[in-house]
Amino acid sequence: MNIFTVRCQDKEQAAVRLPQGLVLVETMNRECSKNWPTDVMALLESDQLQGLSAWLADLEAEVTSKLPALAKEDFAYAPLTRRPRKIWGVGFNYVEDDAALLQVDRSEEPVGFMKPDTALIGYGDAVVLPPQSERVIAEAELAIVIGRECRDVTEAEAEGCIAGYAAIFDMGADDIHRRNPRYLTRSKSFDTFFSLGPELVTPDEVADIEKLQVTTVHNGEVIASKRAGLMRFQPVWIVAFHSQVMTLLPGDIIMTGTPGAAVVRDGDVIECRIEGFEPLVNRVKAARR
Repeated sequence: MNIFTVRCQDKEQAAVRLPQGLVLVETMNRECSKNWPTDVMALLESDQLQGLSAWLADLEAEVTSKLPALAKEDFAYAPLTRRPRKIWGVGFNYVEDDAALLQVDRSEEPVGFMKPDTALIGYGDAVVLPPQSERVIAEAELAIVIGRECRDVTEAEAEGCIAGYAAIFDMGADDIHRRNPRYLTRSKSFDTFFSLGPELVTPDEVADIEKLQVTTVHNGEVIASKRAGLMRFQPVWIVAFHSQVMTLLPGDIIMTGTPGAAVVRDGDVIECRIEGFEPLVNRVKAARR
């Protein structure tokens, strides 16, 4: 299932992609006499996302095709959720090629950091360059969205705790970080420094996650692109590892690293492109004093 958060009728709500377009969950409830939660976080917290997906799969095609889709002019994309309890990042997770992947030391642990939810923006919103930094970078990434509370799970168990995946941008004040590695969290925590895509792609829609191509695009130019199979640490391992540190909750987001970063300036446009996902697009502007 491909489920979105859209801004429609003066509120943000869940919509599912069907062959005819995006259909609000609210519309499905009305047309089919159901009572599914109508926002993505509520679906996750009530553990009803899989139930909604299964119900849709069982609907007769004739019924599904008659559900009225949103007209493009009637909605705008919004962040998948506004209030994740945790936003965790994994750094330096991609290697150059398959040969380098064979040389990875499996006893290593990932670089990690956290971002505040006050950094969160969505599709089409502006990344604001802070006056404290002269070199801001944008990193396109695949993110894991947690679907079930989990603690101390194995990799096999972690698979069932993943609600799906989303496109994100992790922004960072690179010059601040370079001054001192201890400044990593500060460099990544400015307002607007985390863009969350509108779409959650559930695991059943991803035939082979290692084949997903993750691409950073800057002003229409591909800056870096790698398949997820070149990650040192794969998503189920990442979830299992972090569950040994903290309880993971529905709606928590874990970034999985970037294939490469773009240096951004006032007026730029950046895109996170992942195969099978709606591209995440943001513009960049300087802070106005």
